[in-house]
Amino acid sequence: MSFTVLIPARLASTRLPNKPLADLAGLPMIVRVAQRAAQSAAAQVVVATDAPEVLQACAAHGVRALLTRADHASGSDRLAEAVDQLALPDDALVVNVQGDEPLIAPAMIDACAGQLAAKPDCVMATVAHALDDASEFANPNVVKLVMDAAGRALYFSRAPLPWWRDGGGQLPPADYPALRHVGLYAYRAGFLRRFPTLSASPLELLESLEQLRVLWHGERIAVHVSDERPGPGVDTPEDLARVRQLLQPV
Repeated sequence: MSFTVLIPARLASTRLPNKPLADLAGLPMIVRVAQRAAQSAAAQVVVATDAPEVLQACAAHGVRALLTRADHASGSDRLAEAVDQLALPDDALVVNVQGDEPLIAPAMIDACAGQLAAKPDCVMATVAHALDDASEFANPNVVKLVMDAAGRALYFSRAPLPWWRDGGGQLPPADYPALRHVGLYAYRAGFLRRFPTLSASPLELLESLEQLRVLWHGERIAVHVSDERPGPGVDTPEDLARVRQLLQPV
């Protein structure tokens, strides 16, 4: 199995300005993410950015990067342009690693790509892990998903899902655990090229979850259920401080 890791990196951020260039133990965060992704089995790791500053930071540390348009509506649109710049064939596998995940597990990247390779009826794959905390189950910032018998996504939601009718808001029984969605995706390159042409779905707009567009248009998403949680991402200054602490030498 051969796959490419693409890391979208947009310089503008409302909660954490210049986030891709934030210092993490002496390296820009985007470089940390790329180095982590390079520990996977990926044939190549490429950053796709809209900012010359990010391009320069990557070049200074030996990370391959592409300059993409600044007007993309989403990370998926940016990835579609990167796929074209790299001239990847339609059947190539592409894993989207977010640029704010400096502690992403390389094995999780491999598992996501492997899940898509094993499911030829799916255009995408993603990752989930079991939830064991009722407060996370109720939290709308924690995205949940449910699967069919073949391990394909049926729906993603910010609501508690699945809802145990007789459970009074408790986590569902262990024979169908609640699953937290992890924002790691694998795509077939041909579908990435097609994705920007698909109309947004009402469910996507209602839940603010772009992956619902895929299901709305009748495509399938394979799900790898991981035994472990991903490392913490960086969305806020508090997240940045926590990851910096974790990266300090013992």
